[in-house]
Amino acid sequence: MPAFCFKNMNKIIQGDALEVLKKLPKESVDMVITSPPYWALRDYGVEKQIGLEPTFYEYIDKLCDIFDEVKRILKKEGTCWVNLGDTYGNSNQAGTKVFGNKEFNKNRPSRLLTKTPEKKIKGFNKCLLQIPSRFAIEMVNRGWMLRNEIIWHKPNCMPSSAKDRFTVDFEKIFFFVKNKKYYFETQYEKATYTDSRKDKGLIKYNNRLTKCNVKVSDSRIKRTVWRVSTKPFKGAHFAVYPQELIESPIRAGCPSNGIVLDPFFGAGTTGVVAKKLNKNYIGIEINSNYIKIAEERIKNQPNQLL
Repeated sequence: MPAFCFKNMNKIIQGDALEVLKKLPKESVDMVITSPPYWALRDYGVEKQIGLEPTFYEYIDKLCDIFDEVKRILKKEGTCWVNLGDTYGNSNQAGTKVFGNKEFNKNRPSRLLTKTPEKKIKGFNKCLLQIPSRFAIEMVNRGWMLRNEIIWHKPNCMPSSAKDRFTVDFEKIFFFVKNKKYYFETQYEKATYTDSRKDKGLIKYNNRLTKCNVKVSDSRIKRTVWRVSTKPFKGAHFAVYPQELIESPIRAGCPSNGIVLDPFFGAGTTGVVAKKLNKNYIGIEINSNYIKIAEERIKNQPNQLL
């Protein structure tokens, strides 16, 4: 393994994701999992941050340039997982210029600096912009193989004030690889049945009892709709995905003693889960305030036997 990776293993590198990735040696990490800043959602008050591009076309282009470098540093058998949310044209979903309660944020300067940027793109009024789909298509155009589109269903999603559409209660996670053969440990979930008729080879499918010609067990290969509630986070960061959400990808996509890289490390959830599952990690984060939060969270996370 290159000395650069050993030196930076289980550490957070401060800097612009693209520039830091260019310094990493090729085929040096086993897995990448991340959630980049969403387009025109939040201004974190940091120079060179991604997500404030004038148009979503530029945002997707810039994001995929970063993942070109991700592809270079990912091992041939590596996997790449990206959580990305959508937005509507000519709307600011948060509704206020400053996020959160001022009293709650008074000792959290990075939250007070976080603002809702104004969407300046024209011609998409009230239209769902399909940014995750556009991103996935561009990634495939650049040579990635898209293995799964996973739906993160949020049963406790934030209510919407919009009365002329349904409330959105999901985001997407894309599972990419760079080669046909890659490391993947099959993940299982509990299979649910209506009653004991499963013992007779009958399962319920589309509300009908159907004869099953294969052995029926109490588990099945994990499906692509994951029901995971969002979790409150009191630190100075808003976009923190739940630990439960990324446990399955890390178990599936990173071998024992492998390295998980997150180029948008944020508050460090990827590092927390990697340490919990006895994996190594490398984080890249541009915001020094978030690095302090991440380091404290990871320090307080004990390892756990698999």
